[in-house]
Amino acid sequence: MLKQFLLVGGALLLASCASPKLAQETGSLAMVSASNKILPYPIYQHKLSNGLNVVTVPFDSPGLASFYIVTRVGARNEVEPGVTGFAHFFEHMMFRGTDKYPKEAYSEALKSIGAAANANTTQDRTLYHMTGNAEKLEYMFELESDRFMNLNYSEHDFKTEAGAVKGEYTKNSASPYQQVYERQQETAYNTHTYSHTTMGYFNDIVDMPNQFAYSKTFFERYYRPEYNTILVVGDATPAEVNALAQKYFGHWQKGSYVSTIPVEPEQNETRYVHLQNDSIPAYFSMSYKAPAFSDSKIDMPALDVLASMVFSNTSDLYKKLIIEEQKVRFIGGGAGDSVDPGLFSIQVSMVNKDDMAYVKNEIEKAIAKVQIQGVDQALLDRTKSHLKYGFAMGIDTPSAIAESLSHYIQLTGDPESINRLYALYDQVSVADVQNAAQQYLKPEHLTIATISDAATGELQ
Repeated sequence: MLKQFLLVGGALLLASCASPKLAQETGSLAMVSASNKILPYPIYQHKLSNGLNVVTVPFDSPGLASFYIVTRVGARNEVEPGVTGFAHFFEHMMFRGTDKYPKEAYSEALKSIGAAANANTTQDRTLYHMTGNAEKLEYMFELESDRFMNLNYSEHDFKTEAGAVKGEYTKNSASPYQQVYERQQETAYNTHTYSHTTMGYFNDIVDMPNQFAYSKTFFERYYRPEYNTILVVGDATPAEVNALAQKYFGHWQKGSYVSTIPVEPEQNETRYVHLQNDSIPAYFSMSYKAPAFSDSKIDMPALDVLASMVFSNTSDLYKKLIIEEQKVRFIGGGAGDSVDPGLFSIQVSMVNKDDMAYVKNEIEKAIAKVQIQGVDQALLDRTKSHLKYGFAMGIDTPSAIAESLSHYIQLTGDPESINRLYALYDQVSVADVQNAAQQYLKPEHLTIATISDAATGELQ
């Protein structure tokens, strides 16, 4: 499942949508059959000797190509105390330029090929992307290889960008939802680096201008071929893309650094977070420890199916709490895909804070019903069909395909994961959904976060 966080009424809310099946070839240019696949386009993979993976998806978009680089480095890799936020920092810093293409020259180069470039960061990766004139694909390779291998910035530039990052943090942290989300992560995780958000800890951001030397270390560690995948979708051939990758990235030196991510111990009690704030409607979330993404285990697909059946806008719970009783402004739930075990979060925006305990009880009753009785087979079949095909209608541009593929490259490094994942969705049974609810959605694995005008949380 491809997961996205949506901003609804000011709150970070989890939405989910199905992603297309994809195919791969490794080492050669032999086409893999696209029959019976949601995305009816072949995917080619080719790995350079330095460890850089190159993925090509030819797509009928005359004159247009999307060029993505998935750097499998995110907040998760920030294992050293005092220097969180650097994965996100380089999302900014990579646009500062090189000796050959300073910042202004890089921007002008993009304009000359009609390309739009941007980047974003998550817990597990940093993504750089541009879409432009396919006839200028070689120029895209030249521009991106230059900054990935030759990024150069002064201490003054570094401090200027660090100040911009602090400004972004300050702007984001004005939101009560962001504030409680940060506290939720710190509370849910005692050891793992998912305890801090992509932005990092505030004290680390304040100190970031003093970390010029460390920034160079971070770049040297992670901006190496083995951490990256080049993805080209559109009016291009695998032979062309592979040749350009070899020409512009083939001499990129492989690194040797491997970060050791601490393992989070099992949670054995319900944990609580509360934010006193009267500027927004009362809100609470229930976040259970969830499994890491896997394309070989049934657990995550079963939880995705459960989330759709219990918390979607066609569910019985939604109809009762929002339409009939009108106690809730919004309710949604699901698990975000992550490299390491993440969270299955249920988020609720209230009409009246006094109904929090009642609504929480109704949610627990809905979960318990699945745990005890399972789910309806016909509804399960309809839900699986919707999850499998609902997203396919939107996969009609090079950038849409690249976004979908980059999600799975982020998680496993292998876009073929989507094929294995959909094989699992086909297999999800009533028993699988019931077992997932029993294994993961239990009180000792739960962190509850609340926002209201009260001094203490209503659900503690």
